[in-house]
Amino acid sequence: MTTEVKGKKIRARLGLQKLADGDVGQLLVSSLNGLMANTAIFSKLPIDPAIYKDAINDFLAAVPVALDGSRTAIARKKKLRERAIRMYEELAHYVESNCNDDMATFMLSGFQPTAKATLLQPLEETSIASAVHGSLPGQMKIRFKRVPRAAGYDVRFGAVPAGGGTPTTWTEQKSTKTSVIIENLTPGTTYAFQVRAFGAAGSTNWSDAVNRMAV
Repeated sequence: MTTEVKGKKIRARLGLQKLADGDVGQLLVSSLNGLMANTAIFSKLPIDPAIYKDAINDFLAAVPVALDGSRTAIARKKKLRERAIRMYEELAHYVESNCNDDMATFMLSGFQPTAKATLLQPLEETSIASAVHGSLPGQMKIRFKRVPRAAGYDVRFGAVPAGGGTPTTWTEQKSTKTSVIIENLTPGTTYAFQVRAFGAAGSTNWSDAVNRMAV
């Protein structure tokens, strides 16, 4: 049975100060990608996306440098981390105020909702139904199974290494529909494609990968 918390507005996940650097980095990058991919919806950001991107990149670059244990490097990483988190929180509050309490719109921002404003029943998993070449070079059209109560879908793709295996780098793309067109793929390169559904209760696991060569 689905349980819904009544009278609660959608609230973004905060509390990044308690998380490990890797988890903080993932949340920061996800929010940046979501906002930059949906500028028509979130058009009056209180922080310039370019400035936010620079703050995130500065923090991410400082993380490995601080691993040598240098007090100076650790202090710099901490300062850059706090700066990026402050921007994240300001943007999170902006999204809360401008999503009209619509979960599908909120999820496009790349921020995660808190549990208090969510549906508690987990989503069914989705899968890729087809991956076919588009009408232009480097295009691939991906269709996937619709999931009830999903706010949208994340599709990710990456180049498969020459010897096979899992891509070392993934690129993500969001959709509120059950299909996406991925562009600018390199002809002759084989890519792996995966999809997952997301909603108020969070995201499902990634689907099994489907490999296709771009033409």
